[in-house]
Amino acid sequence: MTTVSDSLKLITTVDQLKYYLIQAMKIEHATIPPYMTALYSIKPGTNLEAFHIIRAVAVEEMLHLTLVANVYNAVGGSFESPVLTDYHFIPIYPSFLPTGSTDFKVGLSKFSEETIKTFRKIERSQHVPEGEALVASRSLEEYLFNIIGYDPTKAFYSIGLFYAEIIRGLNALYKEKGPDLFCGDPKRQITPEYYYNGGGDIIPVTDLRSAIRALKVIQDQGEGSRSETIYDAERELAHDYRFQQILLKQYYVIDKDDPTKSDKPNEPTGESFTVDWDAVYPIKDNAKLSDYPEGSEVRAAALEFLSAYSDFLTKIEYAFNGHPEHLIPAVGGMFRLKEQANSLMRNPIPGTPGVNAAPIYRLDQP
Repeated sequence: MTTVSDSLKLITTVDQLKYYLIQAMKIEHATIPPYMTALYSIKPGTNLEAFHIIRAVAVEEMLHLTLVANVYNAVGGSFESPVLTDYHFIPIYPSFLPTGSTDFKVGLSKFSEETIKTFRKIERSQHVPEGEALVASRSLEEYLFNIIGYDPTKAFYSIGLFYAEIIRGLNALYKEKGPDLFCGDPKRQITPEYYYNGGGDIIPVTDLRSAIRALKVIQDQGEGSRSETIYDAERELAHDYRFQQILLKQYYVIDKDDPTKSDKPNEPTGESFTVDWDAVYPIKDNAKLSDYPEGSEVRAAALEFLSAYSDFLTKIEYAFNGHPEHLIPAVGGMFRLKEQANSLMRNPIPGTPGVNAAPIYRLDQP
């Protein structure tokens, strides 16, 4: 029988913990370009309900990225070496999620039924009881990791299970090291006064309790606080069910005074709304710079967007690296990218009839 100690073998050192937390930042960021691309492909003035749903989730992904950064800084992680600005931080889309799920890829596509279904897969959940391994073959994963350098973070069915692994690792390391595990400078923490309002509450991390609380927020906002419920620990609708609302064209109802009286999964009873899948720009899927002809206006606009997005990540990393006062303007810049994105999406790609340009987030790869 698998024991709790067996399930913790992949995170047995602080360096391994830091590695997992860097991968967690990659995971949280990997969802942002797909959400932004779908969001800005919606033609202005249409699909307002869907627009606000996707935007709210994107804001919370920024919260998740910040919460992970707080945990990383708290255990002595450093942003002196590039993390968000590392060339490989941004995946090559379409891509498997950094957790290792291989049954679907995430791409940069317009707002559509298929895109929203993929977003639901990103936020899916799977419950694994305490004391059971979080991946199918833990002994094999550990062997491959130790012997041939296999990346153990790429073995999880869901983002929630990935964070469960980190929480188990935190608990195990704390038993060994006690408060010394949290050796980071508290001044590097992003505290509420430095965070962009609207995506949830930021949690400064200084000890085991606050670290686990921060990671639980990420789990709950994505998939809900427990099975058979639609809400998170703050009694807000979880991401999976927010996206499902778009497919069902109907809102869920949550009774915040008595959440047990809230709607059940797959059974929304709230107000209906309209979704017009055709009111979108026909953008190029997974656009690359090479899709745009040399000297064209769309190529120049794509490079401008790429530069602005790179600058956005640079400013976020600077804030995480001991300059928390820079975070609010940096996150605000995320949504100022909308105008640049729309200027691309409104315009056809020269020589490609019926296909419009789209933002690029990193330079081409073979």
